[in-house]
Parts: sequence; structure tokens; C-alpha cells
Amino acid sequence: MNFEQEQSFVLKIKQYVAENVLLNQINDDDLHQKIEEIVEQHLVGQYCPIEQRVSIVEQVYSSIRGFGLLDSIIKDDSITEVMINGPENVFIEQNGHLLKLDKKFESQRKLEDIIQRIVGLAGREVNQANPICDTRLPDGSRVNVVLPPIALCGPTLTIRKFSKTPMTIEKLIEYGSISKEIAEKLQLLVRAKYNIFISGGTGSGKTTFLNALSNYIPKDERVITIEDSAELQIEGVENLVSLETRNANASGSGQITIRDLIKSSLRMRPERIIVGEVRGGEAIDMLQAMNTGHDGSLSTGHANSTVDMISRLETMVLQGAAGLPLEAIRQQIASAVDIIIHLSRLRDKSRKTVEITEVVGYKQGKIILNPLFVFEEDENSTLHKVSGSLKRTSNKMKKNFKLQISGVKAEI
Repeated sequence: MNFEQEQSFVLKIKQYVAENVLLNQINDDDLHQKIEEIVEQHLVGQYCPIEQRVSIVEQVYSSIRGFGLLDSIIKDDSITEVMINGPENVFIEQNGHLLKLDKKFESQRKLEDIIQRIVGLAGREVNQANPICDTRLPDGSRVNVVLPPIALCGPTLTIRKFSKTPMTIEKLIEYGSISKEIAEKLQLLVRAKYNIFISGGTGSGKTTFLNALSNYIPKDERVITIEDSAELQIEGVENLVSLETRNANASGSGQITIRDLIKSSLRMRPERIIVGEVRGGEAIDMLQAMNTGHDGSLSTGHANSTVDMISRLETMVLQGAAGLPLEAIRQQIASAVDIIIHLSRLRDKSRKTVEITEVVGYKQGKIILNPLFVFEEDENSTLHKVSGSLKRTSNKMKKNFKLQISGVKAEI
């Protein structure tokens, strides 16, 4: 049975099930068993490999109770991202490479039904009035939806999959994303309650790294996490509160933003505040939280380098507090942020920690940065350490210790 014949047979079985099975009166397990029986009955006298029979049953079941074509893609752990540009264009990222699948959805209506099912599971809604939605799957995978007429090619669905097992620093060392020496220093920074910002481009592994870094938080602390869509997988912390934003409803009310959640979290006796991603006016609230005794906060943001992250923070603060003098903003940033870690995706598709920079202070209108650790990529996509190793010193500034290396300080 070739692909076209298989899809035709799947459609035939789905129609038979819809007409002969009371779907609203049967549970998932019984439905799965019933579909198996129906498939066997319709294949009597025909040759069909066991693997194809199983695939047919799963496709029929998924189209009724699951996410259809998406189910088989999501189950494949080697796939890290799914990009659907309308019902006929399905792309995946597998082992760092983009591929187009030869599979497609039956129709645009079917794809829209699956999107509504995904969005509904997280208590969100997406429609023509609100055609853009960020949500998540039950396993924590990040989902972005854009509907027509905004998306001209049809319903657009992007899924960033996350590993079923939380990421650890040990795994990052094993993957070559970070060295053991740097990991040990980062552990000291987290335990010493340094405020750490993780920067990087799309797909550079910021959330994954934040997950791993959070494992260094002492288990007896109270941690508040704030995200657009809950993705963080913090293990071992019992006193953990996870907060998630909410979009406005159809009447335009009920919206809860990251700014609202940060303000609320300050009244929840947090010892650490972790903001999944800062991308707008909430930056001013995050900086104020860091400056009001909530040391040890962690967050991420999009930027091209650690220096660029400072500029991005200035811009984001202005979005939330227009008219605030640039000098006051820079003083806030210099006082709040201690360490910026920059991640990058290299030409060989690997993800590396390429910069660690210390925010030393503020002087004569400039934020003073001290590059602690820098890598450069050669033509063979191998990394070379060019700045030396991290060393503890007795130079006490904000916390119990400061880090520095030999090298020239950078000013912006």
C-alpha cells in the first residue's frame, strides 16, 4: 500500500468510525481498541505490513482524539521544531537541519480544528478577532499560532519541542555547549545570588540554558517563575510558584501581562524571581525587582551579544517608561544586572556559550563591562578560548566576591 493508498484507506476508516461508533460515549482506550478491530476487518484478505497497520490505527485515532498528523511528529524525539505553513507545507528541524515532510493535512479546516484543540487545552482562544496566540502543549512544548487573514499562506503553527527530561548543566557539558570549568563558576554565581541575564538569538538555547542553570538554586528557597507560556522545568524546589500570562477575552478584558505578574510576585515573598523572557516594557519592573532586594533573579532576552543586550534593555525600559532619562536607565541596569551570558548557534548547528560578561558598574554616563569569558569561532566551527580562565578575587563590589580576568574592560 503506497502513501496515497494509505491516506485514502485512513480516510475511509475515519468515515466508517464516525458513522458507526458513538464517539461521545466511548473512552480513549476503548476507542483505540475499536479502531484496531475495524482496521483488521477492512484489511481481511489484503497484505499490509504490521508497521503500516499500526500507523493506520494511530492516524485514525489521532484524527479523532489527538492532533492528527502532529501526533507522530511530536512523538519523534529527534525532531526539535515543527513549522506548518498552511495545510500542505509541513517543515521540521531534525538534528539541526530543516526538512520538508511529504505529509500534509486533509484540509485547512482540519488544521484549524487541531489548532483550536491545542489552544483550548491551555485555556486560550484564537480566532479572527485575535488571530495570534502563544500557548503550550501538555508536555511543555512552546506553540505559536497565526491565523488568516494575517497569515496569507493559511493557518501557521510553530512548535518548539522540549525534552521530556529537564536539561542539566552536566548534559550541556556532555554536548560541548559549556566547559566544566565555566559550569563550576556559574554554580558559584547562582548560589551567591548574582542577577544573571541570558541573551542569544532565536533557537540559541536560552530557555534550555535557563532550565539547566536553575538547578543550582538551593532547594530551600522560594522561587517565583513568570512566563508567557509555562515552559520552565525546575526540579527539586518545593516552594515553587509558576505564573503564566493570560490574553484578553473576546470582549477585550481579562488580560494579565508579565508586568502585572512581576508586580504581584513582589508581594509573594520571593527569594528569587525567574522571568522566562523579557521583551518589552516589563524590563523596567524586572530591573526594579532586582534592585529592591530580590537578588539571584534570572531572565532571558533576545540580543546579538552581551553589549547588545545592554542596549536592548535600555530600549525595552523606554517602552515601559517613556521619558525616563537615559542616565537613570543605565544606572538601573548597572545596579541590577551582574552577569550576562550570551549563547549562539554556530554554523555547524551546535549551540554554545560564547560570552560571559560582568556588569561592573556605572561611571561618567557609561555602563562598564568586564568580559570574563569569550570564545571565537574559526572556519571549522571549533571554539577557541581567547580571554583566559575565570578567577575568584577579593575585589568586593556587590556581593561576597567578584570575578575578573586579565584583559581590557569594555565601556558602552
